[in-house]
Amino acid sequence: MIGSLLRPASLLAAQKDLAIGTITATQFKEIEDGAVDEAVSLQESAGLEMVTDGEMRRQSFQSQMTAAVAGLGEFDLDAFLWGEWYDEQGVQKKRRPRRLGAIAKLKRLRSLSAAEFSYLQNKTNRIPKITLPSPGLWANFWSPKYSRDAYPTLDDFLNDIVAILREEVTELVRLGATYIQIDAPHYGLLLDPSTRSYYEGLGWSFDKWLSSGIELDNAVMTGFHEVTFGFHV
Repeated sequence: MIGSLLRPASLLAAQKDLAIGTITATQFKEIEDGAVDEAVSLQESAGLEMVTDGEMRRQSFQSQMTAAVAGLGEFDLDAFLWGEWYDEQGVQKKRRPRRLGAIAKLKRLRSLSAAEFSYLQNKTNRIPKITLPSPGLWANFWSPKYSRDAYPTLDDFLNDIVAILREEVTELVRLGATYIQIDAPHYGLLLDPSTRSYYEGLGWSFDKWLSSGIELDNAVMTGFHEVTFGFHV
């Protein structure tokens, strides 16, 4: 189990209803909790020793960062989904948002995933797994144009991302987390020439994306001996 499960129709409908104000936040939370409960039950019935919450509470597998951290600038769902995607209709192409890029020093306003983990932990006697995004994935939110005042270099920006993620791991460990998955699908995207061209345009060569990217991932995990880290590429 990587972590994400398809959201049930009831949750998708509730998200729309909440956006237009036809249900309250309390009512939405009840529906969202129910979707998590169903996801846990499904995994337990399949005999999995480790379960997730299906990432039912997230807009994207990485959106807990944008929800909890200030300074990342303007963004919408396409910030996570740009590029080429394949579905039953064929190839879907989305343009990277033009103004995407951190505009101020990053500030962690709250925990990224503590509430998700605590709820999951109380709903299962299996090993609860929580997922966090790889630091290098956030290069997408650094712009040579829009980020230059706050972060003159990509290295400066990603170092702060690492610091935020280490704070999060510390909090999750305090709550009892023993298994944390690092999501790093951008490594696979580097195999696509057009996507690799974008990432190399930020100033790092392909080789550096592999070497320095892995160093950043290790920097998040170093020192947390009580945790087993998984890695999803």
